[in-house]
Amino acid sequence: MEIPGLGRLTLDPKYEWYQSRPIPVPVLGGGEHTFTVEGYGDDPSPLQVHDAVSAFLGLDESVLKSSAQSIFEYYLDVQSDVGDEEGFPSISTPDEVWQHIVFGELSVGRDGAAVYVSVESECSWEPEHGLQIVFRDGRAVTKVGPFDGQYINAAPGGRELEGVVYHRWGLESCAVRACDER
Repeated sequence: MEIPGLGRLTLDPKYEWYQSRPIPVPVLGGGEHTFTVEGYGDDPSPLQVHDAVSAFLGLDESVLKSSAQSIFEYYLDVQSDVGDEEGFPSISTPDEVWQHIVFGELSVGRDGAAVYVSVESECSWEPEHGLQIVFRDGRAVTKVGPFDGQYINAAPGGRELEGVVYHRWGLESCAVRACDER
């Protein structure tokens, strides 16, 4: 199987997903990353998956950098819980978060009508749960926070968190809304 931009994919029969070889990803600074594509064999609109992958691979770092404030809110919430522990990093501004993140594997999947590209990352302030950055249709960051494998913040059937990029569950005051919803 081949997806434009990702090249030839290999099927993992155990999990029934497809995986690419590592390829350069401009929005993540040009480093090489592996993509896992979930549900592609049964996808009702594979061209929509192709479009999302193509859009994501066409992004520059400015789209990622637009999520710095939301990621910084995540850092501040973790800091308020465990920031007094020895070795906890000191991050003073949203622009400093990038020095504490290592981007990992990417997954492409669907939630309803939309296709999402999710970046699983390590971050120095939350080594257990890491950082997940999600791009809706491969075009804009629509979710950041601890890695939970979900593509959206909204609960099934709920719309109260639609458009919320970062949300600390249970604390409404910690939600940061998307500046550039598409």
